[in-house]
Order: sequence, then C-alpha cells, then structure tokens
Amino acid sequence: MTPTIDLQDRIGQINRLADHLPHDVVALAARLFPAIVFWQSARTKVDGLTIKDSTYFLFEQVYALPLIPPTIAAQLATVAEHLLPVLLVLGLFARVGALGLLGMTAVIQIFVFPEAWVTHGLWATALLVVLAQGPGRVSLDHLLGLDHSGTRHKRLP
Repeated sequence: MTPTIDLQDRIGQINRLADHLPHDVVALAARLFPAIVFWQSARTKVDGLTIKDSTYFLFEQVYALPLIPPTIAAQLATVAEHLLPVLLVLGLFARVGALGLLGMTAVIQIFVFPEAWVTHGLWATALLVVLAQGPGRVSLDHLLGLDHSGTRHKRLP
C-alpha cells in the first residue's frame, strides 16, 4: 500500500469516528463555554445586587460606546451578562440567548477590544452553532417542545 492511500485511509477513519459525535454534545459545549465567559464578566460588574461604581467608570471612560449613554450601557450589559448565560446553560430560549450574546460579542469586538478578534471569533463560533443548529436535546427548549433541533440531525446512510 502506498503512503498516500494509507494516509487517506487514516483520515477516513478519523472522519467516520467524528461522524458519531452527537450534536447534543456539541450543542451543550457551545452553550456552556460562552455562557461561563459572560457570567464571569457579569459577576465582576456587581456587588450583591448593586452595579459597582467601577462598572460605570469603565463604560464612561474605557468602553465609550457610541449612540448609547454610558450609564444605560452599563446597566444593559450587566443585566444581559447575567440573564443570557443562564438561558444558554438551561437551554431555555437558547437561540435568543445566543443571538443576544452574539450581538454583545460584536459590540465588544467592534467598539471595545478590536485587537481581541481571535477570542471573540471563538465565542462567536460557539454562539453561531447554537443559533444555527439549536440547543440540542439536553435543553429545556427540547423538553418543553420549543426547539426540536436534536431530532433534525439524523445521519444519512
């Protein structure tokens, strides 16, 4: 057997093995990891139920988003970073949660930290998986009949 054919056989074996990876596992990971990033960010913005002065300072002096007052931006971001990750983890209205965090990712990339495009690209990729493919069967959306994405991903013969 020639080395080229052997390499093709090995690649084929790896691809066939990867074909058995369930969408539900991919979807769960795509929901959990971005949710953790945004949740951790949210927790740095508050002290108990109060938004920290340092959060307002960051939105006034560092982030400086266009078109939205810094106080409102700080409040919206803090609420969104607490609510949307919970939706993703639970898989409840998961596509809405993914879309919201994808929007936040775009704002962060464009206006706040444009040099961090690799990190934001990774977040966006995971969120796009949830948005495009759904939360999978390990989700409240599936359990409640709100999203049947886990049943759409059948293997072709």
